[in-house]
Amino acid sequence: MRIGVPKEIKNNEFRVGLTPFAVREFVGRGHTVLVETGAGAGIGMSDADYQKAGAQIAARASDIFSNAQLIIKVKEPQPTEWVQLNKDHILFTYLHLAADPAQAEGLLASGCAAIAYETIYDAHGALPLLAPMSEVAGRLAIEAAGLAMRASSGGMGRLIGGVPGVAPARIVILGGGVVGTHAARMAIGLGADVSILDRSLSRLRYLDDLFAGRVKTLFSTSQTIEAEIATADAVIGAVLVPGAGAPKLISRQMLSLMKQKAVLVDVAIDQGGCFETSHPTTHAAPTYEVDGIIHYCVANMPGAVPLTSSFALNNATLPYGLALADRGLTALTDDKNFESGLNIYQGAVTNKAVADALNKPFQAWR
Repeated sequence: MRIGVPKEIKNNEFRVGLTPFAVREFVGRGHTVLVETGAGAGIGMSDADYQKAGAQIAARASDIFSNAQLIIKVKEPQPTEWVQLNKDHILFTYLHLAADPAQAEGLLASGCAAIAYETIYDAHGALPLLAPMSEVAGRLAIEAAGLAMRASSGGMGRLIGGVPGVAPARIVILGGGVVGTHAARMAIGLGADVSILDRSLSRLRYLDDLFAGRVKTLFSTSQTIEAEIATADAVIGAVLVPGAGAPKLISRQMLSLMKQKAVLVDVAIDQGGCFETSHPTTHAAPTYEVDGIIHYCVANMPGAVPLTSSFALNNATLPYGLALADRGLTALTDDKNFESGLNIYQGAVTNKAVADALNKPFQAWR
């Protein structure tokens, strides 16, 4: 199969769909890999590095889309990209369609088969291709909160870990999944006072054991959220409903309960955000203020650390990408968990959660 890797063009996105080590695996299986010139620059990999791995270098993105059968990316296709897709393409990338109806319409019109990393399950019900970026985003969320709290950034001027004689920051994490767990790990390491809220008692028990009592675990209700955010210096939104829009856990009215210059970090912004006042921002302009509360809502947080992120992502996606290259869409029929990643096929929405979020009819692809 001919695999294409275009350069990412989303604002400040420096990751790449395939690293040279992954290219070598595809080429070793007899596939042709086309990589757009400069695609690996963000991770310090030159065209020569890709050629050494066996890739062919394409001068333009249009050469990728016109020649490749399987397109492997990191972020969702931008408008100039989705118009180049057609019914013969398989697109393999993050999509987050629930929060992006325009992209959904573009993919539906293209007729392509669009497979989303974030809706592929494993045998244990986990999301193996979302996990690596959730790990990165969770850790970055604490760094983002710490930076936003600095007076030089317009924040309240509090240090996350405090110092002897001065209390550390209070950090409240909404959601105890992969993002929340890694955010807590970073916050605890810096010496913060950390609370995690979740609706799964089994998950709360796990987190209590994992952190050996160093975090406060609370069952998430509206009342608990209100009580916790009232004393928080930073709140990390780390909730996820696979394929669907994120629930709005903090309303604009609830902002009045919070300290002035407190920080909201919305890691769920790719799925529409879990704060009512959230809207996507970029690494170039990451924050804004609503009613005295600082919001950080960067939609591609792991793009800030592309070297770590690209290799971590490829470690997870490689077996799935190879299966698609070897067997095409037949790979989905062999694995129902992989099949759940198919969001769009021949002009129809083929994932139930995505269809419901977009208010579109669901249609089984086979």
